[in-house]
Amino acid sequence: MSKLKRSLSSSINPWVETRNTTDIKNRTGNLYESIAIIAKRANQINITVKEELHSKLEEFASHTDNLEEVHENKEQIEISRFYERLANSAIQATNEFLDNKIYFRKNDDDLYS
Repeated sequence: MSKLKRSLSSSINPWVETRNTTDIKNRTGNLYESIAIIAKRANQINITVKEELHSKLEEFASHTDNLEEVHENKEQIEISRFYERLANSAIQATNEFLDNKIYFRKNDDDLYS
């Protein structure tokens, strides 16, 4: 089991929960900045999970165009079900942000005098 898969499957509730916007804002001092950080992390998680899923499902890909040969592979079904049960990447990123697991820094070039 990959490191990402272990971290994603550990105790993250896949259901959407309401969050206190003050808690999100307190990390950066700006709610919109915090949401931008969460969105960037969610994109990173989404890309990683998508690449991992495609690499695993590539093993089962049939390179023939025969429609009559449809095989039901239980291992492929289990892999697909696992990834369907994962929490949304935005939920995962929000949890990481609120648990101080995301490193971010403010670029000084963006500040105006």
